[in-house]
Amino acid sequence: VAEGIGRADVLDRGYVGHYPRTAQPGRPGNVALAGHRNTHGEPFRHLDRLDRGDEIRIETRDAVHTYVVDRTLPRTTPGDGGVLRPVPRSGVLPAYGYDRPGHYLTLTTCTPAYTSTYRLVVWGTLRSVRLR
Repeated sequence: VAEGIGRADVLDRGYVGHYPRTAQPGRPGNVALAGHRNTHGEPFRHLDRLDRGDEIRIETRDAVHTYVVDRTLPRTTPGDGGVLRPVPRSGVLPAYGYDRPGHYLTLTTCTPAYTSTYRLVVWGTLRSVRLR
């Protein structure tokens, strides 16, 4: 995971990008990450296969943070900034998202496959932190 979501310096180099001004792993708020689905290493190639209950682990220098998938927004506009807020909720489809502060993970990628027309959003909540 690299800091930022610039295409040339992060995403097109095959990294998952951390959205600026979103939380760091394990911290309150929303850890928001973006990645390509069909090019440049395809780190989010199968993001659409994640199901409720699946675990996502983010390892940092100090800890392993385990998030559990609990919601998916199958399609929204590329400019739906609500999904990146500290309490993520779609600004386009407000039935999708959360209502109260917590420890969230947001993963975003383009959809449908091989296009950049819309964004797929997968959300999870923090289950555990294991210190190293």
